Amino acid sequence: MAIIFQTMVSVVALIVVLGVLVTIHEFGHYWVARRCKVKVLKFSIGFGRAIKSWRGKDGVEFVIAPIPLGGYVKMLGQEDTRLVQADEVPAAQEHASFASKSPFQRALIAVAGPAANFLLAIFVFWILILTYGKSVTAPIISGVEDRSAAALAGLREGDEILSVDNASTSTWQQVRMQMLSRLGETGYLLFTVRRLPADNVLTVRIPISSWMASDTEPNPLSELGISESKIPPIIGEVIEGEPAEIGGLRAGDTVLSVNGVEIGSWNEWRQEIRSNPELEIEVIVQRDDAESLLRILPKANRENGGVTYGTIGAVAQEAAQPVQKIRYGPITAMGEAVRDTWNRSVFILVVLKKIAFGELTYKNINGPGTIAKVAGETAILGLEVYLGFLALLSISLGVLNLLPIPVLDGGQILFCLVETVVGRPVPEKIQDWALKLGLLMVSSIMILAIYNDADAFIRFLFSE
Repeated sequence: MAIIFQTMVSVVALIVVLGVLVTIHEFGHYWVARRCKVKVLKFSIGFGRAIKSWRGKDGVEFVIAPIPLGGYVKMLGQEDTRLVQADEVPAAQEHASFASKSPFQRALIAVAGPAANFLLAIFVFWILILTYGKSVTAPIISGVEDRSAAALAGLREGDEILSVDNASTSTWQQVRMQMLSRLGETGYLLFTVRRLPADNVLTVRIPISSWMASDTEPNPLSELGISESKIPPIIGEVIEGEPAEIGGLRAGDTVLSVNGVEIGSWNEWRQEIRSNPELEIEVIVQRDDAESLLRILPKANRENGGVTYGTIGAVAQEAAQPVQKIRYGPITAMGEAVRDTWNRSVFILVVLKKIAFGELTYKNINGPGTIAKVAGETAILGLEVYLGFLALLSISLGVLNLLPIPVLDGGQILFCLVETVVGRPVPEKIQDWALKLGLLMVSSIMILAIYNDADAFIRFLFSE
């Protein structure tokens, strides 16, 4: 029953998100086209046979179709990315055709769709920042895992991270974003930290090699062995069928010791488990004001580098972090919203580049199934999280449509740029060839995304 409810929520949340994003995107094209005095023939939200259609006062046919994976604005004198020949447009209407406009105007119409998505993201971020402010935590390391990359490099508990790769970091979010920008790379992560009580400023280099290139859900802090906050060793969830459940561990248990060694944090508890693969451990836990002795056998897992470590299938109870709430006025909030939109746009471009050049796994390409799942999860978590997801997806849609691929807005912009440089339109044969190639590329990406969704779903079924 819970799965059915989650599925229904995911579907509804997806339809709402895509409906809003597609409408805003196509309205951008429509609005600028009208400003450029181009005759718009059809404004469609979705694909397929129309569920509902009507005509506006200006003769535009507005359509709502059942497949919510896109939409389009059909203009006189345009067929996909190809300019319609002059003799295909009635002479009396030629002045209102897309093809009759200058390359600059046509490029402006093409860029208006992605621009509308960016403006939507800025607006949503602005509203969220005004309403909720920003919750920030200072990047002070609360724990470093033994023998981890961070420990070997010399990072310690209590170090404050001042910068990563010479980029200033005053919050954990900035630290994570800067580290995520290095996904798939080989070289060094450069940390500048302040170490108390002497208030020394130190530089630490951590070597990386094809860093988290195969991870579909990369966690850079965990990968290096860094803890944001000191999490108490309290069990939040026990996974069915895993060693923790088999050994008698329950949600709410507080771990006191392992093999006689006192445990003071979740990081210490995790280290004991990792260092004892397929070796029975004696665990003393506090449960309902009483102490209990449990015997748990961690199962062995193998990292990419061949190192074997133990796991038991238990998740920590969420711990409250020292959070500072920052409030903004309308103007400063707008500046933050623009900055957030820009930073995320750049990050998406970097990730796309790394996927294209094989630095990151193709598994990072997500399809409608994954989007629906995340949409449902964020909807359940509340309006703030859901709107944040909508803004992020709007940015992704804007960035993707600006790629110089025919059938996308970026392809049309590229044709206009070439026409401006050479002084004449791109030949029709080349446009047709480019259109077919673009369709092949986009179709291949969609098939790959759907394959990733199906693979993730199958893995989920077999994990149950």
